[in-house]
Amino acid sequence: MKSVSPQLLTFLVAAFLSVLLVLMDVLLASYFKMDLSLNFFIASFIVMFLITYALLKQLQKRYIQDNLMQIYKQILKIRNPKDVIRPIDEKKVNVSNEINKVLYEWSNESKEEIDHLKQVEIYRREFLSNVSHELKTPVFSVQGYIHTLIDGGIDDADVNMHYLNKASKGIDRLISMVDDLESISRLESGELIVELRTFDLHDLAQDIIESVELQSKERGVTIKLEATEDKPFYVYSDKDMVRQILVNFIVNSIKYGVKDGVTKVRLTESDDKVIVDVEDNGIGIEKVHLPRLFERFYRVDKSRSRDQGGTGLGLAIVKHILEALGEGVQVDSDVGKGTRFTFSLPRSK
Repeated sequence: MKSVSPQLLTFLVAAFLSVLLVLMDVLLASYFKMDLSLNFFIASFIVMFLITYALLKQLQKRYIQDNLMQIYKQILKIRNPKDVIRPIDEKKVNVSNEINKVLYEWSNESKEEIDHLKQVEIYRREFLSNVSHELKTPVFSVQGYIHTLIDGGIDDADVNMHYLNKASKGIDRLISMVDDLESISRLESGELIVELRTFDLHDLAQDIIESVELQSKERGVTIKLEATEDKPFYVYSDKDMVRQILVNFIVNSIKYGVKDGVTKVRLTESDDKVIVDVEDNGIGIEKVHLPRLFERFYRVDKSRSRDQGGTGLGLAIVKHILEALGEGVQVDSDVGKGTRFTFSLPRSK
């Protein structure tokens, strides 16, 4: 059953009341024996109808406007409980349009929030699955070695030390993973204190390159430090955090680059920043992987990454450190050509 529109209902009520008033005129004219023409009654009906219709419309508008205003205020309170509702000039503002506008904005915000929550839920499930898998690998490995030793391998001089060393490496990997997870947790919670000071980034980079020299020689990777000018590059940042960033990028370029490859650490000054590039000529990374490269436990090549002994948390830690320093990181890569990580640090004034 279709509902009657407010306009039609107002029209019918006005017509009904006008008819009643005209009938009263007829009765009064008959009672007082007044000779009134048909035109008089028609004119009376029209005038009464117009007046009654106008009055009903005004009452209806006032009633609906008041109720819409209350609904509008309630919507604003529910949407933003802490915000002070600004006064509204009801004569200049169409409350119905305002309600539609607020509900439309609210609907879009709710949709975005729901989409975000869905993404967070997917990320949470993936993270739990990844961390479970990453922990199982060394745990099962250590368990297998220990059970073999318990079952008699401990008495075999050719086996016992080999298996103990393997078990020790598995435990070391577990400890590294726990340490990295703890670091991320401290960075996310803001517990890690950033200690800003002035230092020479060129000297720090040179020191890091020398510290990984043995590892780079084993892989046949040459590391070159390039600077636009032969002078110190003073930055104002946390030296230990910057060291961790550079170590991660340089060691990754050694681990995942090609044998006999080249890694370039490039320093460039730009206005009030020092730009740092760590570039290798390795196998590169497919574009599809780049947006997720800094997620925890995300691996481009899972089997190859685990063989290199990484925890899968290094780049996630780097991202959190740079965020703590108020900086960002950019990665560019071409398959078969290499990968370049770029970040900036504030120059010392």
